[in-house]
Amino acid sequence: MPDPTAALYVRLPHTEFDKLDRAADALATNKKAIVTTLVSRYVDPDSDAGLDHLRTIAGAPLGDRKVTIELPDKGVVVGHHAFTPAPMPQAPAEVLTAPQAAALLQVEEAELVALAESGELPGRRIGTQWRFSRAAVIAWLAGA
Repeated sequence: MPDPTAALYVRLPHTEFDKLDRAADALATNKKAIVTTLVSRYVDPDSDAGLDHLRTIAGAPLGDRKVTIELPDKGVVVGHHAFTPAPMPQAPAEVLTAPQAAALLQVEEAELVALAESGELPGRRIGTQWRFSRAAVIAWLAGA
């Protein structure tokens, strides 16, 4: 037989949480019993009158708060969600400066430049600056 209950995780403002906690202590019961009783008494999503009553006691309009009701098997689900997408990762540069190439290889910049000047590491000097192809540095590191 499936579990006849469902989990409900709610973050309450401290004031309301303290009131619920004190009520549970005073009534010698748990918060689950109080919330279950309140929902069964005040939440009627199947009638316009029940929804109007909820709007009245919730201080309509509800603003940016959302109420989701899934019926019939899942019971009542109430929640709010906010989503902030992560920034898109930038593609690595194909042409690297000496400090970038040194960071890629995890060596000191002077050591990297010495390898490039000796011709061991593939790179090009443009004026006084060194430039390295990311693909060539990785191929060199792989021993290709």
